[in-house]
Amino acid sequence: MRSVEFKVIETDPPEYCVVAPDTEIFCEGEPVNREDENRLDEIGYDDVGGVRKQMAQIRELVELPLRHPQLFKSIGVKPPKGILLYGPPGSGKTLIARAVANETGAFFFCINGPEIMSKLAGESESNLRKAFEEAEKNAPSIIFIDEIDSIAPKREKTHGEVERRIVSQLLTLMDGLKSRAHVIVMGATNRPNSIDPALRRFGRFDREIDIGVPDEVGRLEVLRIHTKNMKLAEDVDLERIGKETHGYVGADLAALCTEAALQCIREKMDVIDLEDESIDAEILNSMAVTNEHFSTALGTSNPSALRETVVEVPNVSWEDIGGLENVKRELQETVQYPVEHPEKFEKFGMSPSKGVLFYGPPGCGKTLLAKAIANECQANFISIKGPELLTMWFGESEANVREIFDKARGSAPCVLFFDELDSIATQRGGSSGDAGGAADRVLNQLLTEMDGMNAKKTVFIIGATNRPDIIDPALLRPGRLDQLIYIPLPDEDSRHQIFKACLRKSPLSKDIDLRALAKYTQGFSGADITEICQRACKYAIRENIEKDIERERRRRDNPEAMEEDVDDEVSEIKPAHFEESMKYARRSVSDADIRKYQAFAQTLQQSRGFGSEFRFAEATTGPTTGTADPFATSAGGADEDDLYS
Repeated sequence: MRSVEFKVIETDPPEYCVVAPDTEIFCEGEPVNREDENRLDEIGYDDVGGVRKQMAQIRELVELPLRHPQLFKSIGVKPPKGILLYGPPGSGKTLIARAVANETGAFFFCINGPEIMSKLAGESESNLRKAFEEAEKNAPSIIFIDEIDSIAPKREKTHGEVERRIVSQLLTLMDGLKSRAHVIVMGATNRPNSIDPALRRFGRFDREIDIGVPDEVGRLEVLRIHTKNMKLAEDVDLERIGKETHGYVGADLAALCTEAALQCIREKMDVIDLEDESIDAEILNSMAVTNEHFSTALGTSNPSALRETVVEVPNVSWEDIGGLENVKRELQETVQYPVEHPEKFEKFGMSPSKGVLFYGPPGCGKTLLAKAIANECQANFISIKGPELLTMWFGESEANVREIFDKARGSAPCVLFFDELDSIATQRGGSSGDAGGAADRVLNQLLTEMDGMNAKKTVFIIGATNRPDIIDPALLRPGRLDQLIYIPLPDEDSRHQIFKACLRKSPLSKDIDLRALAKYTQGFSGADITEICQRACKYAIRENIEKDIERERRRRDNPEAMEEDVDDEVSEIKPAHFEESMKYARRSVSDADIRKYQAFAQTLQQSRGFGSEFRFAEATTGPTTGTADPFATSAGGADEDDLYS
């Protein structure tokens, strides 16, 4: 016997009923396919999150021409024929098209790019013509071409004759659509710049809509959609998860929810017997996804659009950085305030600073500071080591710069950190023999990208270098890397803080005087101090292991002996370990280098006119005396200024 499934459409009497042996069942119409049945509970506008603004645009362009074409007729304009959706993979382009088709009740014809290709000459174009003919017969209809870049690439770039013919066929078909045929063509791609430009003009794809990476509110919407059928524990904080998932698109958030659910199932695997046919109802009822499951899932997942560029939210906090209080405050004003208080900047009509340049001796914490600020304002952090942008192919190095800035804009708020900036931003004109001037072209690309940064996208650029004297001055002007921050060698208090930060997780003996260590290590950089601490820890570990081996040997030699009291075990770092470590301590920055950095910092301040005392003329003073004062001071300063002498 085969079971037959029924779908109940109506019951009499209404509301509730129990199916008993004497219940009468009436069947009407033809049997329904399972696929068609599933299609009925398909996606609507409620299932699409994080694209509220774009959804409004699409509905205006699609629903109005299909439902109320007389609106366009009365004004005397032609309704739009095509919409191109573009954005990173997984942002919901195909989902939006399906939701629009279901909600409008239009006939939906989906063409997956490569499907229409055929080995026979002329058949690919014929397949495309058939699709348009069928859509016109079943109007109102939507033709959705997914991955349109695979069938309509730029004709001058493609070598295949078939692709060129398909592009031409698509152009003529879109021109041949009668303006009131109630057919709308939607295309989706994640590479809009590789589509033939003839398709992107008005009358074909009239409107291009960017389906970008969702912001915090958008991510929360998407999370709510994906978790509405999930059994969540009370402690799950979706708002916190939305805050922590910078750069995630809809597909990544769906994967995150699935991973959290799998994590919940994994925990119960030891009480589930896989051999049994059914699982105990008590176990099923006790299963719920908790905040901890989401935290574990967050640790294992990362945004798909940025997988090839390592984007991380660092786990370095201000506590990890000893000293540098002034630098921390300046960084907070530059980077943290625009992210946390954008309304204040708007009120005073100020666009936030775009970039910061750290310069100073090596090992003083420039990279660490950049990571800490990215963590403090919960921004993504993309780290670029200067030389890795340069490649052997002509034009590829500049393309790398463009790509990195696109990625940063996609995962805003984002901190772009250029380490060893001097390797790609040396003064122009000096590298003509080097790879055909590749370094100059990379720098030009970098300058134009910095100028093209949109104020609305919170992307900050932090450069770090220990050769500020060879960096091109165009990069250091206001509007680019305008905040120049000198990170000097740490003073005694800062060194004490660095020792504390390095050893805060290590067990320390009470006899160790960190202040004395800080006093002794005059001229040491942060990296040198870290090395001293690591060496001391290494000696403690070595001694601990040696004691273990010795005890094991004694036990082997004399098994009858009673177990000794383990008092001599090394359980903390002792002064002797530090004394031994200090024998190998060395300074990585010489006095001559320090003088060079200080001279550069001084020159920079003077060339930028720091220290000139300008005051507005008071209401009581005459105009002449008020204006003479500030210039008198700066003239006096100019005599001592070694730049103008």
